[in-house]
Order: sequence, then C-alpha cells, then structure tokens
Amino acid sequence: MREAALFQGVFDFPDECRGFGKVEAMPTDLLGRDYETFPAPEPLEHHGPARVIAMCNQKGGVGKTTSSINIAGALSQFGRRCLIVDFDPQGAATVGLGISANTVENTIYTALFTPDIDPHEVVQHTKFENLDVIPANIDLSAAEVQLVTEVGREQVLASVLRPLKDEYDVIIIDCQPSLGLLTVNALTAADGVIIPVAAEFFALRGVALLMQSIKKVQSRINPSLEVYGVLVTMFTKTLHCEEVMQRIYEAFQEKVFHTVISRSIKLPDSTVAAAPITFYAPGHKTSKEYREVARELVAEGIVA
Repeated sequence: MREAALFQGVFDFPDECRGFGKVEAMPTDLLGRDYETFPAPEPLEHHGPARVIAMCNQKGGVGKTTSSINIAGALSQFGRRCLIVDFDPQGAATVGLGISANTVENTIYTALFTPDIDPHEVVQHTKFENLDVIPANIDLSAAEVQLVTEVGREQVLASVLRPLKDEYDVIIIDCQPSLGLLTVNALTAADGVIIPVAAEFFALRGVALLMQSIKKVQSRINPSLEVYGVLVTMFTKTLHCEEVMQRIYEAFQEKVFHTVISRSIKLPDSTVAAAPITFYAPGHKTSKEYREVARELVAEGIVA
C-alpha cells in the first residue's frame, strides 16, 4: 500500500499542461523585482532546430542534474521535444530518467570516439513523451585524457549533436562538476549557459572561475556563447539564503532568473522514482517552480 501511494500520480499531467485550467501565480520575486507570471507556452507547429543549453557549474551538489531533468521534464509537458546529454561520468541524469547506463550498448563516450557512428544510435527514449537522453557511465571518465590527442578536441561534442539538432526544440547538456576538456566541449557546443547556484556561500566561490572559463571560450572558440541566466536552487527562507541571493544579484543583476527553486524532500523522492518531479508530483510546490522556469525560458525566447 505504501509503495502504491508513493508512485500514485507519477505520470499525471498538470491541468495547465493539458491546455486548460488557469496558470497558477508563483510567489513574488524574492529580490523584490516586479514581473508578471509567465504564461503557459503555446503549442509548436513544428520542431527544431534545437537551442543547446549547457547546465554548468564546477561545484558539485548545486542542482545541475536535478535542474536538467526537471526543466526538460517541464518543457516536455509543454510539448517541447527535449534531449538531455548526460556529460557526467557519474551518470546521474541517465539513472534519474530510468535508464541503466551499464546495460545500454552505446553511450556518449561511444559517440565521442567512434567517428562513423550515427548519433541517433546513442539516443535512448525514456518512458516520458518528448523526453530523450544520451546516457553516460563511468567510461566517460577516460574521455578527458583521450580528448587531449584528438583533432579539434574542443569541438567533438558539437559534431555529435549537429545531426540531432533539427529533431529537438532544446538540448540540455548536464555537465560534470569540473572545468576540464569535457566542460569546454559542452561550452563550445552550446548556444548558452544556465548556471545553477545553491543558496549558500560556498556555492558562490566557484562561479567566478566558471565565468573566466566562459569568457575564454567566448573569445577563442565560441563567440556566440551567452549566459542565459543564473538559477538559484536549494533556497530556504533564512537570513543566510537571503544574503546569498543579494550577493548573486549584485554579481549577475538581471541574469538571475525570477524563479527560485526551493529545497524539498520531494526532489530525492522523484529521483528514486526515476521521474522528473513535474511528472512524479505535479501539484507540489517544487513542480510549480520548475514549470515556472520552463515558462520563463520560453517567454524570454531562450527556448522556442
């Protein structure tokens, strides 16, 4: 009975994603900025080419994988075709979408180092409509060393994604927590970067280094790379978190997303269920926050 209750409603779509019902108002901007609730996105008449977004921060535990899965989950419910590229040897995004990376024949590692492979062979369809993943496992940890001797080593991922872009509306690259060659590949392949930052002081320390890496990639390899925004995660209503929010705003100004992701026990629960929280618990506060992020991305023109 307890297991049945745990998974009840895992695949329910919220009313607003079915195209009826009112869009629920979100909490006001915690930084005091005025904004209107973003409308539910209109259905698309056609799909592609995809906007490629790198979810990047070299500090671990700030919500990169969680945000990749749940933003993609929310966008998929709004009818956007989403592909998550698991670019972390830990393979958390793969497992978080119900794919066993150790049993699949091909992973992102295969695609990077097998030039004649069709990238479509690496894509895994999840049980969620409009949501696919290119899986990763521990094999990817060897890629940093192997890439050193590759021709055009910074552009290998971009060449893998190129044949897939016309089939999706958004491709989200879930980066590993480092600033090595894999992350440089992600920044080279991306149109823009979303930086998840946990609402704690330690999480702020590494963002400056990340911005230096982004500027180097912009000046040397990918001049069109943009910083789409900073997403504050793991927020609780404490003085510490509010001070961190102010520091983040001072550094990034209007690049800080209006929506803030609260710390929630439902997020690990949805990970155990191998489902985005927007499917697992569609009525939960955190689901509404991730849907609001998805609406903001569409309203700002970052995603079609």
